[in-house]
Amino acid sequence: MLRRTYDDQLCSIARTLEVVGERWTLLIVRDALSGVTRFDGFLTCLPIARNVLSDRLNGLVQHGVLERVQYQDRPPRHEYRLTARGRELTSVLLALMEWGDRHVPNPTGPPSVAEHVGCVGTVHTRVVCDCCDERPPAAEVVTRPAGAATTPRPAGG
Repeated sequence: MLRRTYDDQLCSIARTLEVVGERWTLLIVRDALSGVTRFDGFLTCLPIARNVLSDRLNGLVQHGVLERVQYQDRPPRHEYRLTARGRELTSVLLALMEWGDRHVPNPTGPPSVAEHVGCVGTVHTRVVCDCCDERPPAAEVVTRPAGAATTPRPAGG
């Protein structure tokens, strides 16, 4: 049985999964990025139980990914708006979308594309080295504990 928390993990990915790792959560963020803001709107987009949607929305509000904003007084009604923190998940969702299109493709082609509003160009995620500005292939990217010694760089590199 899978545990429900990753408290014993000293890992940024595990901490992130505490916020967005539950089933449905990233799909809710996906729909919020597409402009869905209201509870019923999320229900229309996702085959999700009302209580599960409520729990996931409350968790995203608690973690600062969404904010709950009242839009009507009588009866009181609220919508869920992405925060800056929530909008930062765009690159995560784009990376998952690109991976899915490549490795578990839809037979009729990608169901959606990401475009830059300013010029209508296609947007892609990229891994870029902050030292040399190169785009290293996945086989050349490693992780190490923070603060661990790194391999010395050649002079001038």
